[in-house]
Parts: sequence; C-alpha cells; structure tokens
Amino acid sequence: MGRVHNLFAHLKQTYKDEGIVKSAKFLRNKVKSVYSARGVQGVVDKISTISAQIDIPGFYGFVTNDTPIPLDVSQREEAEKNGTILLNWIIPEMGIGSGGHMNIFRFISLLEDRGIHNRIYVCDATKYLTDRDLRDFLDAHYNITNNQVEAFCSTDSISFAHGTVATGWQTAYFVRRFQNTISKFYFVQDFEPMFFPMGSEYLIAENTYNFGFRGITAGEWLKKKLHDEYHMHTDSFLFSYDRGIYKPGTKRDDKKRLFLYARPVTPRRCFEIALLALCRLHERLPEIEVVFAGWDVSNYRIPFLHLNAGNLSLQELPDLYAQCDICVVMSSTNLSLLPVEVMASNSVVACTAGPNNDWLINEDNAIVIPNDPIGIADKLYEALQDPEYLERLRKNGLAFAQSYASWEDEADKVYRYILEGIKADESKA
Repeated sequence: MGRVHNLFAHLKQTYKDEGIVKSAKFLRNKVKSVYSARGVQGVVDKISTISAQIDIPGFYGFVTNDTPIPLDVSQREEAEKNGTILLNWIIPEMGIGSGGHMNIFRFISLLEDRGIHNRIYVCDATKYLTDRDLRDFLDAHYNITNNQVEAFCSTDSISFAHGTVATGWQTAYFVRRFQNTISKFYFVQDFEPMFFPMGSEYLIAENTYNFGFRGITAGEWLKKKLHDEYHMHTDSFLFSYDRGIYKPGTKRDDKKRLFLYARPVTPRRCFEIALLALCRLHERLPEIEVVFAGWDVSNYRIPFLHLNAGNLSLQELPDLYAQCDICVVMSSTNLSLLPVEVMASNSVVACTAGPNNDWLINEDNAIVIPNDPIGIADKLYEALQDPEYLERLRKNGLAFAQSYASWEDEADKVYRYILEGIKADESKA
C-alpha cells in the first residue's frame, strides 16, 4: 500500500507541475516497468495500447460539469437556529509538508478560535478511504490546533455553510456548482495559471478568477492583480511567521556559507537558474559552503562540495538559516513565506526582483537579485565581500520581521472579511 501511495503522490506532483500529458506518460512508463521486470510482455503490450489513449473528457470532466448542488433550505434553517457562522473549506489532496496547506490549516484553526465553525472537505481524494484516515493523516503531519475543526475525505456529504471557500483552481470548479451557501470565497495563495505552460491548463486555471468569488489573497500583489485584471472583489492578508519557532540565532563560525531553497520539482522556485548562479559563484569563491534544503537533490549533478539537507522539520530551519550568511529564495510567482522566516532567524535573505515580491522585499531588508544566473552570482559575490553591508541587512531584516504583524493579527483581518462578505451577500438575497 505504501508503494501505491508513493505512486499517487508522484503522479499528482507530475500533474501539478507538468500537466496531464506528462502525467499519463509517467503512469504508463511506471506500470510498464513493473510488468516488464516480471516478464509479462503481453500485459506490457496491452498497457502500451490502452495508455496511448489519454482521456481528456474523463480527466477534465469537472471543468464542464455545471450541474448545480442546490440550496437545502432545511439545512440553512437549522444553521440559522444554531447561530454559529459555518465555513466549508474545499481543499485539494495534500502530501506531507505542503506549505500551502499549512497556511490554510493555520487560518482554519485561528478562525475556529474566533467563533467560526470550520469544516474541511478534500476534493477528489485518493489517499483516504475514511474520514478517520484523513484525520489521522492531518494529526500526524499538520498542525490543526483547534480540535473542533471537522474533516471529511470527500465532498459527498457536504452540508450548508454560510461561506464556502475554494482553495485552489481545481476546487473552484466544485464551489462554482455549490449553491448550498450564502457566500463563495477564494483563498488565493499564488497565481496558479503560471504553474502551467500557456495553453489549456493555464486557461482552465485562469478561468476560475472569473467565477465571481470573493478573493482573500496572500499579499498585495495577488490582491491587485486579481482585482485589476479579473475584476474580483479582493482583500488580502500579509505574511507572518511562527514566533515560537523562528527566533534570532547566532552564527557559530566565520565560514562563508549560503543556503538555497531548493525545490527542483516546483518550477516557480527556479532551481536551474539558482544552480547555474551558484556554479558561477563557486568559480570565484571555491571555499564557499552551500546548503540545499527543501527537496532531495541527490540525483542532480552539483559540481562543488555541498550539503544536501533535503526536507527538514520546521524546528530545524531557524538555526540552519542563522548559520548561513545569505539564504537564497527564488520566487517567480508569489513570494514564499521563507523570506520573513529567514529574517526572523537573524539571517539575510536574497530574493528575486519583481512586483510579485517587492510588496514585502526591498533593498533595505534583503538582497534583491535579478533573474539571470550571471547577475545573481555577481550580486551574491559583492555582498559576501562586504560584511558591513550584510550586517546592516541582517539587523534591518530582523527588526522588520519582529515589527511585522502576527498571524493572529492577519486572522482578525480574514475573520472580518468573511463576516462582511456574508453580510453583504445576505442583503442581496
């Protein structure tokens, strides 16, 4: 069963990063390799014939499914009697350590603390046979701090809620059909069409911003982009960090050391550009140490000494950041949560330039790097030759992080957005 789960995890990641065609090829090749190893050539030939037919209508049927899920008046009346505001969260299935899901669950817990009752529904789950399976997985790998939150492994038994929240482009198609609610919200953490090449999948994801949902966005770039380009009603929350985990550390040696947030499976983290830049930097500073963390990079040729730290626990990260002179975080779409966490750990962040990042990152609190590897290497080399410059950025970044809003403050904003949205939509009904 563990191998099956791993296969599904790899398949879903391939689909997320590269689309349906690459996913189908991945599955075909995986199954063929298993049966080829067993010498079952007839099965291999059959798989080759069947898997050559990619089922677009079957795979994307949810896009054209416009059958409404109607209002259940009795459920609404019961909810009104109870007097508690109810929220349904429709989420994509998650693996272990998904930053986007961590943020969703963080806000769910904080909203539960504020008196809104939250129910999680996983859309098109493959890993969980029962609600108990899902709860066990969440308890083992995610921190839902309020145990009043309910979790369901499918949307089959979804009930009325005052607000229903889409959390990814796939889930928005379900929420479009769901009429058993007063308000529809879209919790947007990145511009997801950019996860795909320009084509059908880009456009299918982009179309969800025209569904008329109320947007709650991660940061100002998305708020402005969705409002200006898609005429969405948008509110936003800012990024923060867990103050119980990310605390100022002290570097224990004088070795020049860089950290790279290495996610080769996530194209928006620009691993290839970053690695080219580090190779060039290493030619000028052969003594520099580089730490890769975020993913296992052992199957990549990296032509200099380095530490492949892979996936680390949250508790391990602050000290690692503090031991590095610079932490490089590439972001070609919306900003990562890492920069403010790096600052809070008393290290210096280097992040790519652009409106997707500069709503939080600037020359006073970070090294703003270009998008080309030569320019990145030059900028990092100059910074490493100027200890006073790095010290100034370290102090400014730490002060910026410590003065920044808390997650509790941001949850207060989201709480207000939700109540105001429901009230406004009720008045229109």
